[in-house]
Amino acid sequence: MSTAADSLADLLQSAAAMQERGQSVLRTMLSLGDVEVGTSERHCVYSDDKIRLYRYTALARSANLKPVLICYAMVNRPYLLDLQPDRSFVRELLLSGLDVYLLDWGYPDGADRFSGFDAYVDGYLRRCIEFVLQERAIESLTLLGVCQGGTMSLCYAALEPKQIAQLITMVTPVDFKTPENLLSKWAQHIDVGLLTQSGNVSGDFLNLVYLSLMPFRLTQQKYVNLLQLQGDRVQLENFMRMEKWIFDSPDQPAAAFREFIQWFFQENRLIRDQLTLAGRPVRLKNVTMPVLNIFASKDHLVPPSASIPLGAHIGSKDYQSLEVDAGHIGLYVGGKTRKSVPAAVMAWLQARH
Repeated sequence: MSTAADSLADLLQSAAAMQERGQSVLRTMLSLGDVEVGTSERHCVYSDDKIRLYRYTALARSANLKPVLICYAMVNRPYLLDLQPDRSFVRELLLSGLDVYLLDWGYPDGADRFSGFDAYVDGYLRRCIEFVLQERAIESLTLLGVCQGGTMSLCYAALEPKQIAQLITMVTPVDFKTPENLLSKWAQHIDVGLLTQSGNVSGDFLNLVYLSLMPFRLTQQKYVNLLQLQGDRVQLENFMRMEKWIFDSPDQPAAAFREFIQWFFQENRLIRDQLTLAGRPVRLKNVTMPVLNIFASKDHLVPPSASIPLGAHIGSKDYQSLEVDAGHIGLYVGGKTRKSVPAAVMAWLQARH
């Protein structure tokens, strides 16, 4: 018959075993050093202040499709899309014969605090697109926007529809005030003017906000699961690459961040047809090119309800949505999606060639 002493002994034994696993994992992680990310070969073809436009080296015979320009979010680093050779959205596109460009927003600093949202959409994004069009001597390209970068891409496509042959939005918020949107609930109650009064918004602060939305899953549970990777160097390297990306968050330029929170989250101007950039109205009905809207069913940052309304508000007669069984990040690096999502993108593009 079990006694209190026996239960205590079992508890102490379990705690000791867990401590040993933790120490073993830590020793392995320390021996790995800094992990490499963004491994696909590329070169910078255009620069403008902090931003860089990269073109990736081809990995397969050309599919003879329009070049694809990827516009990532400003709040995170774009190497999530090229995390490692076997977990790379970009690499899969290259292996399909696509010509891929990537806009990297870099790390804004104090010199950028007065740059507004329109400076990034109608300024930097515009100049990158026009550079590709001129370099390739073409009139239009495929624009692929991710998360906040998808919203920016939507805005640009509404302003300059003739330059965008096809538009692909991935985990892109369109309706910023749906009940399931945890990030929106946070944004509704902050004084963003006060938050940005003294300068740019810290990337570390924004990381704390994201983690606070689902604290157990994104913190305690993750690190408890880490103990199960004892002795598995490959999986620990994968874990460290993801951790490196999560905590590599650029500071956000004060004016652009303030406007994004106010105009999109608090006032929901985009879907209400009330957004103006650089003195020009942004009308979703002007988005008339073919559109593929990809969203993740388990996304806690951009829930499906924030992305699905896109089809009802744009002017395109060729609209397709794709729901993927994944989370916000797993869409690109998950075991089941790392190949299926790029394959779906490629099939959609080929069908419109």
